[in-house]
Amino acid sequence: MQTATTLEVLRSAVDQLRAGGKRLALVPTMGALHEGHLTLVREARRHADAVAVSIFVNPKQFGPNEDLDAYPRRMAADCALLEAEGVELLWAPGVEEMYPAGFSTTVSVAGVSDGLCGAARPGHFDGVATVVLKLFNQVRPDVALFGEKDWQQLAVIRRMARDLDLVRPHVEAIVGVPTVRETDGLAMSSRNQYLSPAARAQAAALPQAMREAIAALAAGSAAAPTLAALEAHLLQAGFDSVDYAALADPLSLAPLDTLGDAPARLLVAARIGGTRLIDNMHVGPTGKPE
Repeated sequence: MQTATTLEVLRSAVDQLRAGGKRLALVPTMGALHEGHLTLVREARRHADAVAVSIFVNPKQFGPNEDLDAYPRRMAADCALLEAEGVELLWAPGVEEMYPAGFSTTVSVAGVSDGLCGAARPGHFDGVATVVLKLFNQVRPDVALFGEKDWQQLAVIRRMARDLDLVRPHVEAIVGVPTVRETDGLAMSSRNQYLSPAARAQAAALPQAMREAIAALAAGSAAAPTLAALEAHLLQAGFDSVDYAALADPLSLAPLDTLGDAPARLLVAARIGGTRLIDNMHVGPTGKPE
């Protein structure tokens, strides 16, 4: 595996990997890799001849009182995992390389970024869109893979890719990969390691409460009382607060009052032990709880 920390080295490495018309896949990450990230890498292998992974803890997507400084960084362990998966290229720039002195451009995607985590974390998705667009321009992948755990992030990136003509029509170049879960159902996340043993055990109530809500919606319950019951379940289970629990259109993320004939998405963000956890699940007549 080649590691690039400067754009000059990265562009040379990308040219070599793409020689002869070979396809290149990109898996953007912030490091602290776990099985969810490795699943993205394995799926990337199915879509391309070579796989590049980026590791960059992006300061522009963290708010002033969030966990930028505390976010786990373990480059040596991450490199070993990527080597074992046969990744060809690691792009690991520093902040100065990604945002050189005088950097003053921000990408904003309206609509899908406005509610949910966009409302709870102002500016977050501007930071996400900005860094992802830079990564796309730097690596020039044929396909990029993102986990469905952050469904809103995936929606923002897909909207940006369509609006800015980053993908050809009718080509699914932004691939969403289903959420990888622990044995008790909790979605894998680098932030799970923040949880104390007691909070980690309580956190399993999140997917459980979501599955109960999905069953209620499928049985005909309206969204408002179902979501209120979900929030109450989490608070009783030991969560400190619930940022949101929403039933939404999976593409536009517009809120839904009831479950209709079309698929929907149940999205939740809640805090426990000082850690903010997010999750989402498919809900609708054509799907089953994850």
